[in-house]
Amino acid sequence: MNRRKQTIVDQLTAPHKDAAEETISGPRPVVSEPSGPLSGEAVLPGDKSVSHRALIFGALAVGETRVEGLLEGGDVLATACALGEFGVDIERDDAGTWRVWGVGVGGFQEPACQLDLGNAGTAVRLLMGAAAQHPFTSFFSGDESLHARPMGRVAEPLTQMGARITARSDCRLPLALTGSSALLPISYRLPVASAQVKSAILLAGLAAPGDTSIVEPAPSRDHSERMLRHFGAELRVEDVASGGRKITVSGQPELSAQALSVPADFSSAAFPLAAALIVPGSDVLLRNVGINPLRGGLLECVREMGGAVELRNMKEISGEPVADIAVRVAKLHGIEVAAARAPSMIDEYPVLAVLAACAEGPSRLCGLNELRHKESDRFAAIVTGLSAAGCVVSAEQDDILIAGAGVPPPGGAEIASCLDHRIAMAFLVLGMACRDSITIDDGAPIATSFPGFVELMNGLGGAIRHG
Repeated sequence: MNRRKQTIVDQLTAPHKDAAEETISGPRPVVSEPSGPLSGEAVLPGDKSVSHRALIFGALAVGETRVEGLLEGGDVLATACALGEFGVDIERDDAGTWRVWGVGVGGFQEPACQLDLGNAGTAVRLLMGAAAQHPFTSFFSGDESLHARPMGRVAEPLTQMGARITARSDCRLPLALTGSSALLPISYRLPVASAQVKSAILLAGLAAPGDTSIVEPAPSRDHSERMLRHFGAELRVEDVASGGRKITVSGQPELSAQALSVPADFSSAAFPLAAALIVPGSDVLLRNVGINPLRGGLLECVREMGGAVELRNMKEISGEPVADIAVRVAKLHGIEVAAARAPSMIDEYPVLAVLAACAEGPSRLCGLNELRHKESDRFAAIVTGLSAAGCVVSAEQDDILIAGAGVPPPGGAEIASCLDHRIAMAFLVLGMACRDSITIDDGAPIATSFPGFVELMNGLGGAIRHG
């Protein structure tokens, strides 16, 4: 480990040594007991998607970028350490402000060792786009879960732009990417809406002369577009006749360092939000949550199910819309969720499935093939976990059918987290409403996106404990 990376590790992980030790000490079961009413206010961790981008775009800007509210979970720390290997200086002060001294577009140094991104799928895909700007070889790796995730959708457009990628079969990690100082601008049509693939192309396009364009079949989350504009890039977004969007970035800009404030992560807020909807007597306020309209699918679903959710104190911070979310227990009913809604809530399906299991009447969650390619096979994990908890659930091609009984399922099961933080948290939420407790076989992955999850939920009135 080089000196720069060691410095970053020491500075950035020191406040989180307990969480890190928990992550590497082996499986640790977590038990969720039936809960009394949840109440109070909660301040949630920073948005993971925005946090990754704040570090990466700050690294490609010129000058000192300061970031407040950054998520300090395992995935984002992996991004920070990888950027250190690329020669970017990053510090975290005692007040929790992160400082990134950007090296400009095309200014990365060749890493001296392999880049271990742990479980961070967003990090590896975005960093592949940034690394493609440079005429050297970068080696990307990660944990067992990340090695199983396909990278072909990123590799294809980057190869068209002039990068060379060597990987395992099916284009899986570990892989080697050799970038170019003479990238070609392209016009690329995404086969599947993906904010990560789109962002990788935009990052590579920053170094290509002329315009690089991406056409997505349906709008996906637009954190990269918002942040690129915030850093001074020239970027255009147009609706297309098919219902998707065309995003065009002009290459070879000089990005300017910025001050950023990261909102609370809506995907993390989804867990206390869901718990408050299904635990009797609950009334909770979640502060300063990002409400990006392209991530609002779960809120739409909750309202269609009869959920009592209110947005208060709406404002904009660093280009992102933010609000306080007030939520209280409600009698939910089943819902059919069309496949077209998936891009706006791809990370929230596990907890939506939990809500459907507690609702009255059947729910059908449609077109979920993409869930098979997340941190785990979330499609299978949802079906298996709900069945173990006593819910009537089945799969029909890419749809999940949940027969809600109007009350939570009985529980009393041990659920395999499959090394997936969102599966783990979703079933711990379910355990708060069931008659009998639910045990997660390993709660360690939760630290990748939501350090302090157990403490926050218990602070609202939950009864979650390490087994």
